[in-house]
Amino acid sequence: MIRAAILGASGYAGGELMRLIAHHPAMEAGVAFGASNAGLAVASVHPHLALAYPDTSFATWDPALLKGCDLILAALPHGETQRLADELLAPGIPLVDLGADFRLDSAAEFERWYGEPHARPDLLGSFIYGLPEFHRDAIKSARRVAAPGCYPTAASLALKPLVDAGAIEKKGIIVDAASGVSGAGRTTSAGTHFCAVDGSYRAYGLTGHRHTAEMEMVAGAEVLFTPHLMAASRGILATCYARATGPSEPLAILRDAYAGETFVHVGETPPETKWATGSNAAFLSARYDERTNMVVALAAIDNLGKGAAGQMIQCANLMLGLDEGAGLSTMGVYP
Repeated sequence: MIRAAILGASGYAGGELMRLIAHHPAMEAGVAFGASNAGLAVASVHPHLALAYPDTSFATWDPALLKGCDLILAALPHGETQRLADELLAPGIPLVDLGADFRLDSAAEFERWYGEPHARPDLLGSFIYGLPEFHRDAIKSARRVAAPGCYPTAASLALKPLVDAGAIEKKGIIVDAASGVSGAGRTTSAGTHFCAVDGSYRAYGLTGHRHTAEMEMVAGAEVLFTPHLMAASRGILATCYARATGPSEPLAILRDAYAGETFVHVGETPPETKWATGSNAAFLSARYDERTNMVVALAAIDNLGKGAAGQMIQCANLMLGLDEGAGLSTMGVYP
């Protein structure tokens, strides 16, 4: 069995990693690091995992505990992977990082969008961007992968094939995307507790959200991105608008692009977030509007699945020579 070290295991993405690993045929949780919950039983923080991890407690970070592990899965807050880089990389163990620390191509782009200098610009070129549908071969031979989060994953899946096919203009693309509250992390704030979210729907991060950089990098086009918070625990729905280069069949373009992809379904029916809940699936659709000469493309994923933990496992499977879909589901939990 491949022993995985999980950093940030007490968070939502970390808990989802542990859930997926519990059913993985070739992987087990070797050590679960959870700084804010160190010493506590996993079941006291993730009650739904009580039967899977009856004797497991969260550990305080100690690089010595990586000994005997075959994989590192880091689901840490922004900036932490940069800070721990030397300790994480020293053992030479394959690493999948969910943070944004090593996703962008350059330190200048990182500073532009994150408002601070990158602490380890020397390492940026050593990480592969972990979106398997576009970088599968590179991921297979990689030792360090930076897995994208939920917003960039959904938008990139919807847009990149259309840009590559020349079906849409590369300027003026608009991405409106809504996320479930779990995307904000486990620690609540005034804007994410029940009373603020229930019955409401709001936009945030106007005109300068940091995930715009990844969408532009992957799609190779200019994007105006507006994220929204929806009154749901899980899910991402990205609705993308772009000026068409002429009459086209965007649905056919997406179907051709993802033919044979295990985790991407392209269909006529506009996707719903509920379809993807608990899975690593992405549901896509698209239309061309002749009246306005616009294309609208949609993608629905589980922000904790294909947008986080599921994507990390998918990348790890590729890196370790396992079946790409091991431990992952193509089917959501419905209703």
